[in-house]
Amino acid sequence: MQTQTLPSLDDFIKIQPENIDEFRKKGHTLIPGVLTPDEIDAYRPVIVHAADLYNTEKRELEDRDTYGKAFLQIMNLWQNDEDVKKFVLAKRLAKVAAELMGVENVHIYHDQALFKEPGGGPTPWHQDQYYWPIDTNNTITMWMPLVDIDEAMGMLTFASGSYTKGSIFNYEISDESESAFADYVAENGFPISRAKTMKAGDATWHRGFTLHHANGNNSNKMREVMTIIYVADGARITPYKNDWQKNDHAKWLMSKPIGSEIDSELNPKLL
Repeated sequence: MQTQTLPSLDDFIKIQPENIDEFRKKGHTLIPGVLTPDEIDAYRPVIVHAADLYNTEKRELEDRDTYGKAFLQIMNLWQNDEDVKKFVLAKRLAKVAAELMGVENVHIYHDQALFKEPGGGPTPWHQDQYYWPIDTNNTITMWMPLVDIDEAMGMLTFASGSYTKGSIFNYEISDESESAFADYVAENGFPISRAKTMKAGDATWHRGFTLHHANGNNSNKMREVMTIIYVADGARITPYKNDWQKNDHAKWLMSKPIGSEIDSELNPKLL
């Protein structure tokens, strides 16, 4: 798998106004065909190979806790694999993120492959930005399946409008977050949104504070998903609110001084 054989993803695609409106109202949207079938066919084996190579989870499924059963999580593949780097730093994807948020430019926070194994457990309700020491709500996660998926495989599910509440509870992804957030979603009457199917190369995009979860994978196929987290240009590092944010500061932001811009070598500007 040589980098030069991979198609470039540095052109831009047209984003429909209804996707921008939906994202800004609900905190999430689904955009079909972000990658073409030929493009996803080229990049899928590259990402799967890297995820397999750098996966450190060796325990059997039944020996893991709720978080461990939810997915195989392999982070910042772009640092270790030149082919995956071409996908993660793609201008096409960055431009969609910027347009949805209404900003001129974005930086990478980090990428992560999220592979939910056959029989893998549910991903509990959570807010991504609980983990991030970032001073802006202008954050976005792209979630792209590398294979066609349906509801039985663990489709991402959103509580529409929940991002407007900001940080809600001090819960990591856990049984506790599932219970507390499920009650909160019901009490606040947030509409629940989940696609029935997604094609490989489609992508959902959600804000860092948008509540979301996924059911378990009840199929006999791996739910292969690649994600990229973006932050708006100009975002700054905030004091830690929990130990996870402290770890993220060191791991993804290279321990830059609190208050400084998010622009380390690990957080390149993309447009």
